[in-house]
Amino acid sequence: MATENGGTPQVDAQTAQQMAAVLGPDVSAFEQLIQALMSTQNEVRGQAEKVFNACRDHQADGCVQRLVHVLKASQALELRGLCAVLLRKSLTNDAENETWKSLTPQTQQGLKAELLELIKSETNKSTAKMICDTVSDVGAMLLEENQWPELLPFMFTCVQSGDETLLERALRIFAQLVMCIEMTLSPYLNTLHGVFAQCLTSQNVDIRNAALRATCSFISSLEKKQERDKFQDLVPSMLNCLGTALTAGDEATAQETLGMFIEIGEEHPTFLRKNLIEIVNAILTVTEAASLEASTRQLAAEFLVTLAEAREKAPGMMRKLPQFMGKLFHALMCFLLDIDDEPEWHAADREEDEGVGNGELFDVGLEGLDRLAIALGGNAIMPIVNQILPAFLQDGDWKKRHSSLMTLAQIAEGCVKVMSKAINWTVDICIAGLRDPHAKVRWAACQTVGQLSTDLGPDFQEQEHGRIVPALLAAMDDVNEPRVQAHATAAVVNFSEDCEEEILAPYLDALVSKLLVLLQSPRNIVREGALTSLASVADSSKEYFEKYYSVVMPILVNILQTAGDKTLRLLRAKAIECISLVGMAVGKEKFGPDAKAIMEMLMALQNTEMEDDDPTASYLLQAWARICKCLGHDFLPYLQVVMPPLLKSARLETDVQVKYVDEDDDDDDDVDEVETLIIGDRKICIRTSTLEEKSTACSMLCCYVEELQEGFFPYIDEIVQLFVGLLKFAFHEEVRSTAATGLPELLKAAKASVEKGCGKDIQWVKSILDYGLGPLLEAIEKEPEAVIIVSQVEAIGKLVSVYGEGLDQNQVVSVFGCLKKVLEGSVERRKERESRKESEDFDDEEAEAIEDENEEEDEVSDAVCECLDELLKKFRANIMPLVEQLLPFFAQMLEQNRSSSEHRIAICLIDSVVEYGSDGGATLKYFNSFVPVLLNNTPSADSDIRQCSAYGLGVCAQAYGEHFAPVCKDALAKLMQVIQAPDARSSDYEVATENAVSALGKFCEFQAAACDPDGQLTAFWLSHLPLKADKNEAKVVHDQLCRLLEKGDPRVLGKDNANLPRICCVLATILSEGTSVVSNESRNKLIAILQKIVQTIPQEAIQQHAAQLVPKAQQVLQAALTGSNL
Repeated sequence: MATENGGTPQVDAQTAQQMAAVLGPDVSAFEQLIQALMSTQNEVRGQAEKVFNACRDHQADGCVQRLVHVLKASQALELRGLCAVLLRKSLTNDAENETWKSLTPQTQQGLKAELLELIKSETNKSTAKMICDTVSDVGAMLLEENQWPELLPFMFTCVQSGDETLLERALRIFAQLVMCIEMTLSPYLNTLHGVFAQCLTSQNVDIRNAALRATCSFISSLEKKQERDKFQDLVPSMLNCLGTALTAGDEATAQETLGMFIEIGEEHPTFLRKNLIEIVNAILTVTEAASLEASTRQLAAEFLVTLAEAREKAPGMMRKLPQFMGKLFHALMCFLLDIDDEPEWHAADREEDEGVGNGELFDVGLEGLDRLAIALGGNAIMPIVNQILPAFLQDGDWKKRHSSLMTLAQIAEGCVKVMSKAINWTVDICIAGLRDPHAKVRWAACQTVGQLSTDLGPDFQEQEHGRIVPALLAAMDDVNEPRVQAHATAAVVNFSEDCEEEILAPYLDALVSKLLVLLQSPRNIVREGALTSLASVADSSKEYFEKYYSVVMPILVNILQTAGDKTLRLLRAKAIECISLVGMAVGKEKFGPDAKAIMEMLMALQNTEMEDDDPTASYLLQAWARICKCLGHDFLPYLQVVMPPLLKSARLETDVQVKYVDEDDDDDDDVDEVETLIIGDRKICIRTSTLEEKSTACSMLCCYVEELQEGFFPYIDEIVQLFVGLLKFAFHEEVRSTAATGLPELLKAAKASVEKGCGKDIQWVKSILDYGLGPLLEAIEKEPEAVIIVSQVEAIGKLVSVYGEGLDQNQVVSVFGCLKKVLEGSVERRKERESRKESEDFDDEEAEAIEDENEEEDEVSDAVCECLDELLKKFRANIMPLVEQLLPFFAQMLEQNRSSSEHRIAICLIDSVVEYGSDGGATLKYFNSFVPVLLNNTPSADSDIRQCSAYGLGVCAQAYGEHFAPVCKDALAKLMQVIQAPDARSSDYEVATENAVSALGKFCEFQAAACDPDGQLTAFWLSHLPLKADKNEAKVVHDQLCRLLEKGDPRVLGKDNANLPRICCVLATILSEGTSVVSNESRNKLIAILQKIVQTIPQEAIQQHAAQLVPKAQQVLQAALTGSNL
């Protein structure tokens, strides 16, 4: 549509004619237009909206004057109310207030006068409320600029008039104004306090409620504590308003009152501390009152849970009321008794029908228990659980046993640390539940097993697989209750997701055979559950699943081919998921022969027209990516089929609507798919299903580029542009994270494409780096979530790793500037958390919570450290002046009161700086700072600190040459302490020990004069080879061994070649591990060396040592002796 200047749509001739009519002399024409806006006929209403919008945009004066006229004169109440609403929206619905500004001064002044007059004259309560809302919004817009000087005097006149109607309306306006212009009202707080105090005790319910609304609004909106505290003495009167409403049976007013208390609890919980016990006691009584409406009890519980969650503003405040918290917990468990055993629950054949029979309070109880456990923590919650749960579990009422199990599932996330020490106890409860005579209790037990598998895994699986898996297998035999069977399969999904394949392997025969039997069930819900479970089991068991492939895959393909009915769409979609996960589990060699036929079926399915609610499309998106992972470059022929729908999903526009809070939602049926954010009097409605589809598609794109590399060449430019545009995508964290993660993969693919001769040159790669880096740095600086910052900083490091040489000096400086801001932001967030310790309610639980939150900051620092490692690898000592600017941040991490994670991160940076930044002695000035840190921390009880400190000593031995000689003796003693420690080869410390052995090798090679003049240290080093636990370090050490053997280093060979038999065994063991512990180049050299050595020493000497080797190594040694291929 053509637009005029400023973007306002031009008016067509027909609309212009209709405008002239409705704004003409006949005022009834405009009233008819307003009537048409309320029409139930879409066409009539749509045309009326078009004309009204044109009047507002092009003849605002006439439109506003007509709205006021109808508001004053119409006999139809609904038309007058709509005019008040239209006035409010027309004047205040845009940020720049364009409609108001377009009015002439005369119209503006006339409108303000008319609105104030209507406040006094309107007789209908509902219409008066809408007029008050309009005055409030227009007033908020104008008062800050002093463009409505008459408003506040008018309102105080109403307050002092003695007219209760005017008083109630003035209070209503004050309540709304303070949310927008609290600074303007600050001078009047003392006066308003007196007004509110008097009105809160009024016998007139409307005045009392209006005063309560205004008081709560002021308390919530005032930013300065001293201003809020002026209203502290009104809290008892506010609480009395709630009691009065409940006594009168006015639950609507009580609910509104509770909503106001919730708002105060969210914004300023400490304001309530002085009266906390009275408030909590009163509202807890409401929560427990079975005679009240569910909505009233829900709001009461919401207030109490909200206070418990106020950790940042009132840490620990509610934990100081354990008795009340116990009562709240009990009340929430009782909410779970709002459930019935409906026949439809047993008969329903859809997963989403599992809530059949649940009352209004049931879901409230579930959510409340989850939130309360997270807010208060396990140390506060578990004593309450231990006090309440046993009686519920032993009760003859199935509802209480059901409540107990669901409670256990809900609190697990918040009580992980405490419950992880009592896994056996939780499993006892689950096993009893799985054997319960009531089906709903057995279903709840399955739910609890699944949740505990997720929240307490993998310890849960490791400790209790012997009881859990057989119990779930038995539950899958519950043929009389298909819903229990289906939920048991869902629990298997959760259990297997965090389960080591070695733990799962012994149960595979039973699980797979049982799930295949369930695929024959007449109930879709059971068959769908069996498919999902089979897919998860295959994914978790990996190569162990190969033996079942030939039986399982034909069954899955048959379902794919035959499940064409609409009622079987989800079954077919889950078969697609299962096929792709089984294929990925067994690998290309096994899946490859069937892949072409299956891909043909999937392509045919994708090309069919699907309804919007058909799940097949989304399942296909993910299945394609899994199959790509399995097939690798063999997937390339299918890429052209997969990409169009994938790109369409990745480009989906965000479905966002901004409405007034009091506006009805258009699609009540889709409420579960819409997330609503309330900001002032507006609400932002975001369709989450669209966001999830977009996020999934972006993840799939990342998968393709990572797997296909140069094969993805045709799409690289397009996806780079897409991902750069999504780096600041505000509506979904995962989209931002994926966009950042994908950029280095795209750069890597571009570089590989050039190397393979795609027709473009390295300048193209450079252009991609330039195009993405700047926006990525900007995105990091604006990112509010620490977890996303981690992925973004990691992306910078990977970009440097892939093509750091493409960065110019300015870009390198910008990267360091960004990293500095990241570290500053992290320090600031830590300080904010530390400030919570100053609260009078601070306790041990809160201290632990702060530690947990600070772990996010450790991840940020870790990501920065790894990024600096990549930069140092690429630019070495050249960037030390820039690195030095960041060293103070890491020096602080070494302070005694810092966490072990921070100590480790700082030491890792020392390692990187010394290893890569020491060219030309660039880091020698830090020698006296760095080396003591490494020496002091090498014997640490923390395995990670021990590992990086030992590694650092080896790096120093290599980098500092003669400067390191004076500390060699002390450093060597520290390394020996690690290597010879009783726990050196335990699973916790094995990697640290191997790093100490690696460091020892560097001492032997680079500090021989100071510490190994006679070769004894080298012999000791050799006796601790090969390395196996730390694969990366193993390659470094074994490459070093290869280099020393090639040189014929006499210290390695030993006096009279005495070490050769030992060397043969070491080399045989290394070679038996393939390339996992040695580079391919060194492996070939070691083969030749081994073959040469065995020819020079007696076989008896070799055999004497060979007896200690594992069979694979013995085979390698035998092959070398016989001249066979290795």
